[in-house]
Amino acid sequence: MHRIHQKQRVYLSSPTMHGDEQRFVQEAFDTNWVAPLGANVDGFEKEICAYTGSAAAAALTAGTAALHLAIKLAGVEQGDIVFCSDLTFSATVNPVSYEKGTQVLIDSERDTWNMDPNALKKAFQFYDGVKKPRPKAVVLVHLYGTPAKLADIMALCEEYNVPLIEDAAESLSATYRGKQTGTFGKYGV
Repeated sequence: MHRIHQKQRVYLSSPTMHGDEQRFVQEAFDTNWVAPLGANVDGFEKEICAYTGSAAAAALTAGTAALHLAIKLAGVEQGDIVFCSDLTFSATVNPVSYEKGTQVLIDSERDTWNMDPNALKKAFQFYDGVKKPRPKAVVLVHLYGTPAKLADIMALCEEYNVPLIEDAAESLSATYRGKQTGTFGKYGV
């Protein structure tokens, strides 16, 4: 048996910054636009709108902050049910807890590893608004750059009148039927 005597840190991903990134960061310091915002952030928001076809965008500190904002805008409060993709990072479901809601994890399907429309349908039938409260939102993750089965999922959200929040943090540039992920739901991150 081989023993390791020294603790070694293993990074998930090491930070890199070069070229334009360094130039933009230096420019922010040189022009004193570190806080509040400035031309770089305004420009980024406009460019992301043009790239994705979205009408509006707001740059936040992280995807988790954006998901939290979407959860708040969807009106999630204490005791509310939110359906969430089960194969995801904790940041996808944590904002539901911030608002004291309850996450109900929806199983993944084998083709895309994203939310299974059949499992979502069963969850909607169980949380029917009569015996069990209807969910306040559906948080759908497009995992590993692969779009979920949006047509089926959107049809269910429309049928049950529940807003769709798309977590497209892993799928920027991915398209579904010619349209960018993150632009189908009521809110896109």
